[in-house]
Order: sequence, then C-alpha cells, then structure tokens
Amino acid sequence: MTTNDVLMHHLTAFGNNDLVEILKDYTEESELLTPNGPLKGLEAIKGFFEDYFAVIPTGSAFEMKQLSVTGPVAYVAWTSESATFTFPIGTDTFFIQDEKIVYHTVADYRIAR
Repeated sequence: MTTNDVLMHHLTAFGNNDLVEILKDYTEESELLTPNGPLKGLEAIKGFFEDYFAVIPTGSAFEMKQLSVTGPVAYVAWTSESATFTFPIGTDTFFIQDEKIVYHTVADYRIAR
C-alpha cells in the first residue's frame, strides 16, 4: 500500500465514523499530536476519534480544500459543518511508514452553532 492508499482508507473510515477501520491505520506506537497535547497508542487515539465523531458525525458537510502526498507524508486541509459546529478550517498531516500512520497532527478552528 502507498501513502495515498493509507490516507484514502483513513479518510473513508473517518467519513463513515468507522472507528474499527480507523484504528487499523495506527499501531500502539502511533502518536496523534493535537493542540491539547500528544496522544500515543490505540486506546488514546480511539478516545480522540470518539470525541471527534460526536462533533462531526456521518452526514456532516465536509469539503477537502487541499490534499497533498509527498513520499511518506500526506497533508489535508478541510472545512466542515455539523449540527453543533462550523469548522472554517482544519488541517491534518500524516507520516506513514510500513502501511501505518506513525505520526498524525491535527488542528481545527471550530465555532459552536
């Protein structure tokens, strides 16, 4: 699998709020770097996505503004609207190695509706 393949799997699983599929992209050594601090391991990453799915549930408006893949690094910039929040901008950067997300940074600007 290429970096793009792993990214597409991740984005599809995210859009479906499919936690089981999302966690297949990570390992116990994976780190998710967030504005609230780093999260390491599957249990911490699972909790992060459970919280994220609560604010961007399946069916929410979502628009990819940029998607770039360079070697093992992928970057996405996006906007979204859900029943509870508007996200004028969000970004994710992924470092993918051996078909797994090793490092993932995420940040968003959200406004309560």
